[in-house]
Amino acid sequence: MRKLIALCLSLLLLLSTAGCGTPKEQQTVQKTTLLMDTVVTITLYDWTDETTIDTAFEEISRLEDLLNVDHEGSDLDKLAKAAGKEWVAIAPETEEVLRLAKEYYTLSKGHFDVTAGPLIDLWDIHDGQGHYPTQEELDEVLPLISSDDLLIEEGKAYLSREGMIANLGAIAKGYIADQIKALLEGQGVEHAILDLGRNILLIGGKTEDTSFTVGIQDPNQAEGTLAGLIQATGKSIVTSGIDERYFIYEGKRYHHVLDPFTGFPADTGLASATILSDSSAQGDALSTSCLLLGSEDGMSLVESLDGVEALFITTDGQQIASSGFDAYRVEQ
Repeated sequence: MRKLIALCLSLLLLLSTAGCGTPKEQQTVQKTTLLMDTVVTITLYDWTDETTIDTAFEEISRLEDLLNVDHEGSDLDKLAKAAGKEWVAIAPETEEVLRLAKEYYTLSKGHFDVTAGPLIDLWDIHDGQGHYPTQEELDEVLPLISSDDLLIEEGKAYLSREGMIANLGAIAKGYIADQIKALLEGQGVEHAILDLGRNILLIGGKTEDTSFTVGIQDPNQAEGTLAGLIQATGKSIVTSGIDERYFIYEGKRYHHVLDPFTGFPADTGLASATILSDSSAQGDALSTSCLLLGSEDGMSLVESLDGVEALFITTDGQQIASSGFDAYRVEQ
């Protein structure tokens, strides 16, 4: 069994089953490649046609080219360059993600804000490096952050002030995972795992009678140390954590989950938020929102939504679970 460890994953997919007995050998097709700044692995069970998985990766690449603001000529790149000047024609997929992002902006009371692009660029956190901004620099970019100023109409969008940037990094992977799941199901796939970094999306179970078992990384411990196990069929499991990307400045760690109100990394006492739901885009947006909201407000948001469960892990190692999360837990 191969452990999928890629770019500090918080979720370790355990290729085991939850049924009784030992299942017979399954035919599988698996492919791994680097996309969206992470290692992406797709595994199809009871499947032999390799062109199916190739088609899925081609679609991931196409959607990334649309939704990644750092890709020259992407819809998000065009939107940023036209900020404060003119409306930009966008693809239906881009429109759908932007509308979803605005929904979670409202649900999170402004904490989930994809117009935080200027703040993300200012901190520039990657590969253990980053820039600690001055207050003057923060004062320049914070007024540019508000999804109220992201306007969307059918087939087009507009950022109302020059210098605004929409960055979909906190929702695009989840959205893409959902699209790939729909594509694969449309081709007849009934059992599969989509591993897009910290976004795990399941199609069915490993067999008709068995669930997948997913391990949740302990964000306060070394990679591979599990905080717990869950069993699920057809679900999305997404984790955001402050251990994912960070840099050290003057002896203090600064992570990549940035608060659009303060301009600094979130400091709510949460080290990670895992969302279990039916939609990876929802899980992506909610996991980030909860890290920013903190345990009390984050859990209130989770409990207000149908079909959503969560596990929060605090910086001092406590676990806080939603009311229905324990139904998915299994013993380690």
